[in-house]
Amino acid sequence: MKQSGLLRRRPGYYSVKVGANLLLLAAGWTAFALIGQSWWQLVTAAFLAVMFTQTGFIGHDAGHHQIAASKRVNNLLGRVHADLLIGLSYGWWISKHNRHHSHPNHVDRDPDIADGAIAFTEDQARVRSGAYAWLARHQAWLFFPMLLLEGLALHVAGVQALLERTGNANSRKAKLTEAGLLTAHVAGYLAALFLVLSPLQAVVFLLVHQGLFGLYMGCSFAPNHKGMPIFGKDDRIDFLRRQVLTSRNIRGHRFTDFALGGLNYQIEHHLFPSMPRPSLRHAQKLVRSFCARHGIAYHETGLFDSYAQVLRHLHAVGGPLRPELEY
Repeated sequence: MKQSGLLRRRPGYYSVKVGANLLLLAAGWTAFALIGQSWWQLVTAAFLAVMFTQTGFIGHDAGHHQIAASKRVNNLLGRVHADLLIGLSYGWWISKHNRHHSHPNHVDRDPDIADGAIAFTEDQARVRSGAYAWLARHQAWLFFPMLLLEGLALHVAGVQALLERTGNANSRKAKLTEAGLLTAHVAGYLAALFLVLSPLQAVVFLLVHQGLFGLYMGCSFAPNHKGMPIFGKDDRIDFLRRQVLTSRNIRGHRFTDFALGGLNYQIEHHLFPSMPRPSLRHAQKLVRSFCARHGIAYHETGLFDSYAQVLRHLHAVGGPLRPELEY
């Protein structure tokens, strides 16, 4: 990878990417201001949901130090894009995402498969009762509707993390900075909605915007690991297999790269998390051939088939909670 130059920073690409993204985001809010009190604003809400997710992808790249050689610059870009522009806690996400990268699909180690609204393992499903059991039984059918709440869940989780009184002086200082940026985002966001729109329109706009943002974000991350092998908490496996066997690539073209923020090259991203986004597609051939030589399964599929695999896995996980004949 180093000899091919694929780990080198791509300042030109990211200058254009960040600049174009900021212009489109600004254009969305400008259209919002010009359209005024109108139900056509729901189209603006959909557009801004797309731009919020694209902005989140840039925050993701900054968090992996893909953009700049300087950690300070990456963190600045990450906080601006995540905290200020879309209202998600950058620090909380970094901590959670780094743990995921270290142990993807590893029970009790990967926070992305921790027991929550969705049960990711049969053991998680079996201990449920009441409404949570009903949810696990039907989670394959409810998965995409539940993603409409993902944006709200990310906002809430970030705020909760900032309110925790943990860490040293530097981490507390970082939390104060994030809290200021998040407060500025929330205040500006709500002020714009309720000053420009009627109260009913503002509420509907918020629901549509945040719902579609969560749906797009969730649909971008869901194919990456869900439905792929899960390791038990006592399993020991080397880094290469841990990253490759638990990851799923999405087959596609340039538009797929754009729509999924480069996450469609999940295997390459997990092996080389600091590799700039535009280099991932070039790294794929090297990684695929290396895995073939060493007999390591390299999983790649189409986007819609990846969703089908995810849903089949979620349906199977809920199996123990369904009537015996159905299961």
